[in-house]
Amino acid sequence: MTIKLSFEDQVPLQLVLGSVGGQAMEELQRSTGVTLHVRGGEVTIDGEDAATSLVERLLRQMVGMARAGTPIHAGDLGRALEVMRREPRVDLRSLFDDTVVGKTGTGRPIAPRSLAQKYYVDCLRRYDLTFGVGPAGTGKTYLAVAMGVRMLLDKRVRRIILARPAIEAGENLGFLPGTMEEKISPYMRPLYDALHDMLDVPKVLRMMEQGIIEIAPLAYMRGRTLSETFLILDEAQNTTPEQMKMFLTRIGQGSRAVVTGDPSQNDLPNGRRSGLAHALKILRGVEGVAVCPFSAADVMRHQLVQRIILAYDREDQRRRTQSPPPGRRHDLLPPRDGVDGVDVDDSPVEASEATSATIGTNGAAKAEAAEH
Repeated sequence: MTIKLSFEDQVPLQLVLGSVGGQAMEELQRSTGVTLHVRGGEVTIDGEDAATSLVERLLRQMVGMARAGTPIHAGDLGRALEVMRREPRVDLRSLFDDTVVGKTGTGRPIAPRSLAQKYYVDCLRRYDLTFGVGPAGTGKTYLAVAMGVRMLLDKRVRRIILARPAIEAGENLGFLPGTMEEKISPYMRPLYDALHDMLDVPKVLRMMEQGIIEIAPLAYMRGRTLSETFLILDEAQNTTPEQMKMFLTRIGQGSRAVVTGDPSQNDLPNGRRSGLAHALKILRGVEGVAVCPFSAADVMRHQLVQRIILAYDREDQRRRTQSPPPGRRHDLLPPRDGVDGVDVDDSPVEASEATSATIGTNGAAKAEAAEH
């Protein structure tokens, strides 16, 4: 099947495809099996019927967005392709134009770049407690910080508190030089980086001095009741059940909480049970709680990172399906990676109706979340 497209303006087409023969165009051809011929504003698509139709819809929507002024970033074409494969009737504009923070230090607005991210953003807007669960690089913490900044600027909360458990991943804090604050600072660096992307550095420093923004180890949350606050707990797989309960019970009137983590990256010592896995299990079905699963397909970093995560997932699955050594019982084994038998790929506790209104039917949104 051959389809010919004609675009009056070449510039939006170049923004979407990049240079002829460039990486974006080559990746699109490789992943769909079609052949693209580009000459000026003319595009010829050759390939199987389903693939050519898919690429036609993709290019029409992406070029239309570029013409309307929607920023097109590196990798967006591939992410949009995956979205359309999973939800053929999706309106890509509803994802890419759903701006959380418009003006950032990098000059790029912050908006969802996958169906899972869109669902996550909708849940952050709607629910008082949202869990973002999945591999690193999927935007869980970054989008949570962005939503906190948005709500702070809109005066819907009075402050933002970002917390992390200070767990050493193969290192010992006690042997590092400096005060406790200096020792902990590197663990908080991802949170500082996200804030500096969204607000001017002097403004961040001023807000921190005034207590409007607070970045602290999880232990500093004990004994506090936090009202009108946007709470973020990052790296939650490294909390114990007791620490998780302590954090969740800090939520006061007018507050909103977000918990992010990757159960496969548990750094707790001696096979201790993860508070994240425990919370996902006991809070299933609780009103006002949403769970947003992410997968390797949602990784926003280099595409190699997706392949690395999938390779590790395959190895982990192979290891888990192997029989235990003779004489060793399953019930004597310590919990694996803190997952504690919780299937983090289950459907969310509560589905977001806002998502169904913008990206398709409610059933499609639920299916997408479950797929992740």
